[in-house]
Amino acid sequence: MKREKTGKTIVNIGRIKIGDGHPLVLIAGPCVIESERQVLDSAAYLKEMTASLSLPFVFKSSYDKANRTSLQAYRGPGFKKGLAILQKAKDKFNIPILVDVHQVEEIKEAAAVADILQIPAFLCRQTDLVLAAARTGRVINIKKGQFLAPWDVENIVRKVESTGNRKIILTERGTSFGYNNLVTDMRSLVIMRKTGYPVIFDATHSVQLPGGKGDRSSGQSEYIPALARAAAAVGIDGLFLEVHRQPEKALSDGANMLPLQSVKKLLQEVIAIDELVKK
Repeated sequence: MKREKTGKTIVNIGRIKIGDGHPLVLIAGPCVIESERQVLDSAAYLKEMTASLSLPFVFKSSYDKANRTSLQAYRGPGFKKGLAILQKAKDKFNIPILVDVHQVEEIKEAAAVADILQIPAFLCRQTDLVLAAARTGRVINIKKGQFLAPWDVENIVRKVESTGNRKIILTERGTSFGYNNLVTDMRSLVIMRKTGYPVIFDATHSVQLPGGKGDRSSGQSEYIPALARAAAAVGIDGLFLEVHRQPEKALSDGANMLPLQSVKKLLQEVIAIDELVKK
């Protein structure tokens, strides 16, 4: 990696500023939209809770989980219905929205609702998808593929920059470590920051065990707090969490989601570490 900008870029999402020493930002929500009620309930809880902590907040959820292990797995309500639900949450709570996109054909309509378009980890090297998302002018969240070294993200960054879009954030979510396992190399947070762009740590996908149950993934959610605290100590610009009222009943990624009622305590710890590091 040739250039070293040391993470000086600031990415604006409305009034939220990510990067260059600004306070930690939370990106959180359920893995997939299970119902309108679930989304509105989660968004209401997270907005009130983050407001009490003076923590900038972006809501995330997916209308379609296209990369499921099994053909029978629940994918979501679909493109049109899912976007309508996210638009309702955005309007009702006045919150920015992040959503992942899987096909070029989805991007225009998704960008009309979402403030951040997320390139899924499995698709981060899909050039046409990356370029189409970047051309919308929306903030682009690149999730580093489980199969990539952290310095390989530089090539994806250059694809986005080629469109003139420099509203980029980078997310670490663990690296494949043998079969059905991920490991988080905290060095990657430092290495990816050398691109000059803000770095986010996805503490929930980092404890996933991909395909660990044969027809679906498993996870080790008990390690979410430890990894989140460690990442904050290294220095991050944002924390990404997938949350659910009852993870054991979730229709996707329940084994690596954090119970909604546990989020505040973890954030209090992470904020304290973040403030200390950024002094």
